[in-house]
Amino acid sequence: MTALTTEGHDLETNVLPLATLADARAVIHDIDVNEEALAARAAGLLADLLLDRSTAGNIIWATDHYEHLGGEYAPSREITVESVTGEYRLLIQPRVEKSKAQQWDRTKGRAEVFTPSWLCNEQNNRVDEAWFGRANIFNTVLGRTWIERAEPIQFDERGRRTWQKYVDERRLEVACGEGPYLVSRYDAATGDQISLGRRIGLLDRKLRVVTENTHSDDEWRMWARRAVESVYGFEYQGDSLLLARENILATYEDYARAALGRAPSASELRSIATVISWNIWQMDLLTGRPPLQTNLADENQLDLFGEQDASAVRSCLIRDWRAKRIHTYAQLTTTGGATA
Repeated sequence: MTALTTEGHDLETNVLPLATLADARAVIHDIDVNEEALAARAAGLLADLLLDRSTAGNIIWATDHYEHLGGEYAPSREITVESVTGEYRLLIQPRVEKSKAQQWDRTKGRAEVFTPSWLCNEQNNRVDEAWFGRANIFNTVLGRTWIERAEPIQFDERGRRTWQKYVDERRLEVACGEGPYLVSRYDAATGDQISLGRRIGLLDRKLRVVTENTHSDDEWRMWARRAVESVYGFEYQGDSLLLARENILATYEDYARAALGRAPSASELRSIATVISWNIWQMDLLTGRPPLQTNLADENQLDLFGEQDASAVRSCLIRDWRAKRIHTYAQLTTTGGATA
């Protein structure tokens, strides 16, 4: 696989250059992923992104900002494909596109404040500095912006700091909102789009590394999926959670188009959506369970093929893709064996 670089290439070649990706209309999505278009893209794709693996149902609204639309939009009701398509296809909007009154209400009610990309970048840089043992791995900070590193990222050929180990290193964004630390398609604070070569999310960095180090389409797809499997996040409000899931899926597609010169197939997208529905989950941090559920249930560890009692209210389920095990959030927090 040819590495992504800032050198000029014709847009018809298999690998699109980072410097020109902002102008490649087929590569960069609008900041708001349209749910109607997503549902039409592949049968079951939007439904996959709405799944709640802990309850065996769908994620719920968990906010009262939509209940004026009717009972189906009450905080405790599940988000369905029908509730966000058709006449409601523009209902789910990024925070920056919501009204100022609604932004303030969500900040006051749920402490929802989205971090600007320059600050996400600085904090993500610190994570990488600790892992690599050196600074300025992916970019150099310059005030409230950054200069991206053009040359491929250097890794040890063997040992603890190989590129494969970096891709598999698990990362968690707490109360992730729309996922600005994981993926950076746009600045969550301003709504400004960020071109592929300048993205700073934790998954963005992993997908860049995959592109620079793989040598075939199949190898790229395998390691790109592993990259998605390695990032986790949880969020209380259902609309923000859906946006985070959509942003991760759109990010995967952006890098796939750049690396492979084509859009992912429907089966590829659904495979990635399955991972996302496990890794980006809905949870009340105070209880460790899905929002608005207070009953306790036995917290026995499940194996990969374990049966779930859909009527039981459990601690949220988290999947370890490498070990092929499913754990509960309660287990991980009491034993210290955190998944991410």
